Amino acid sequence: MAADGDDGAASAPTVSDGDVCKSTKSGQELVVQVPVVDVQSDNFKEIWPSLLLAIKTASFVAVDTELSGLGDRKSLLNQCIEERYKAVCHAARTRSILSLGLACFKQQPDKGEHSYLTQVFNLTLLCMEEYVIEPKSVQFLVQHGFNFNKQYAQGIPYHKGNDKGDESQSQSVRTLFLELIRARRPLILHNGLIDLVFLYQNFYAHLPESLGTFTTDLCDMFPAGIYDTKYAAEFHARFVASYLEYAFRKCERENGKQQAAGSPHLILEFCNYPSSMRAHIDYRCCMPPATHRPHSASVCDKFSAYGWCPLGSQCPRSHDIDLIIDTDEAAMEDKRRRRRRKEKRRRALLGPSGKRTSGEAGDGPPTKQVCGDVLKVDKIGQEVAKDETSNQPVSDQVHKEDLEMGLEATRPDTADMATLEAPGSQASPKPAPGDGLHRAGFDAFMTGYVMAYVGVSQRPQPCSSGPWLPECHNKIYLSGKAVPLTVAKSQFSRSSKAHNQKMKLAWGSS
Repeated sequence: MAADGDDGAASAPTVSDGDVCKSTKSGQELVVQVPVVDVQSDNFKEIWPSLLLAIKTASFVAVDTELSGLGDRKSLLNQCIEERYKAVCHAARTRSILSLGLACFKQQPDKGEHSYLTQVFNLTLLCMEEYVIEPKSVQFLVQHGFNFNKQYAQGIPYHKGNDKGDESQSQSVRTLFLELIRARRPLILHNGLIDLVFLYQNFYAHLPESLGTFTTDLCDMFPAGIYDTKYAAEFHARFVASYLEYAFRKCERENGKQQAAGSPHLILEFCNYPSSMRAHIDYRCCMPPATHRPHSASVCDKFSAYGWCPLGSQCPRSHDIDLIIDTDEAAMEDKRRRRRRKEKRRRALLGPSGKRTSGEAGDGPPTKQVCGDVLKVDKIGQEVAKDETSNQPVSDQVHKEDLEMGLEATRPDTADMATLEAPGSQASPKPAPGDGLHRAGFDAFMTGYVMAYVGVSQRPQPCSSGPWLPECHNKIYLSGKAVPLTVAKSQFSRSSKAHNQKMKLAWGSS
């Protein structure tokens, strides 16, 4: 396993065998580092070539956003999906994207079937039109390190809706989004319906009125497919919980186990950026998957299930993701043992000629899915109650992470999240309070990591002739629904006029 150079001057990638880029200090365990390139108006032109190259050469691109708010929560959980879409559209037209995270994963077949070169960018944005920003969103983002002074001073300006003249050759966020479409790469999101609607309205064109037209447009925009890691985690990988930090950490740990066993596993590399760029690099850190610290507190049930707790840092119970996963795995193993004992007694009573009845097989369906179903029922039952009792902060991963419980209102506090620490200029295993754990760039990286890990068990790769991960292809998670939203063209819907004009612009000037 290679380690990062201390000087940061080399341009060659740094290798991470099994998880992510690592550095080590004397007497300390390895610390996982993810370099996130901060992009704002003062360095946008400088970083532009790197952004384009990363997107054009990627095997897939993961995207995440931070939003200024969402408005009425109940409308976002409407059982009618068409009405839910209209509610998200209203939010996208009246709110804005504050920051955009991009994580580009480039497959490296010569270094392994599941080896990727990964580049992560965090773009600070500033909408130049009037928009609503909800006080609770401001409060939450400030608590988690978002710098509004920096956003208003150095945010990359953009406008929403349709183009104003020919913008296809300008260096702007809207052109960057057009380049993402031109790249024809799989798009990876987490609980992605809200992201997709906001991206369309903010960087592409005015939203169509109907959901059918919207999904028809998306099919043209992203022909390689759209993938939702919340759907993949819950319905494909069958994790007990599917909020982003849980899914990411679970994948990290499982990947470490597969590496130790000599099985196929995910390998990531990161660019070792030169010292001249160090001012623009923010290293996000987490402890290696094999690290298990002693735990003195019991798990917070709400945070364990939803990644959210109304008490935040004041909660007397633990929000530690590793402890939560340890507890879940112990519970599942206990259920397996009890099922095996029950089956053994049943076979003893039936005798040698006894036949197993359907659903009584020793292994049965994955225990994780059984637990997930129980949690899902509990989540749905709490949706409206949560909405009525709290008006919580709504940064993007928060509001879209678990709308099935009304609103995921807080992220793990830095002190509780030794697994996802935020160091200063040098990597450190000690968290720095207020250093900005909640970042669109790092969230995009976690989203891409989950999808890359899910792809380890699948033969088709992102650039093969068939769809990558067909079980998850064009399936968008819907909170409170047992089935996803399928992104597909309908015989009853045609592409929107604004979309057709953008397609001509994209391919006529590429």
